[in-house]
Amino acid sequence: MPKGIIVIAVLILAVMIAAKDGRLPRAAGLTASCLVARQASDGSQLVACRSGVLEGRPDLTRRSSTPAGRTGTYEYWRCPVGQRSSPAP
Repeated sequence: MPKGIIVIAVLILAVMIAAKDGRLPRAAGLTASCLVARQASDGSQLVACRSGVLEGRPDLTRRSSTPAGRTGTYEYWRCPVGQRSSPAP
């Protein structure tokens, strides 16, 4: 009986750590994510964002970015300054 409880507790802890990290939900397509598609010599970037099941398409206007169009499952943004590839805000 105590072994079973300990095993279940460890499994729950592992799932909580994986969910907190954010990689698991992004890999499963549950949360939105962005990545740099192209970087210009002046430092501006073209960022490609993908929507998730639990979140809609990300809005990068708060980062001084302007929409540059959509293709398939990606929405492209032109960002004047360097953005890092990360989960969408």
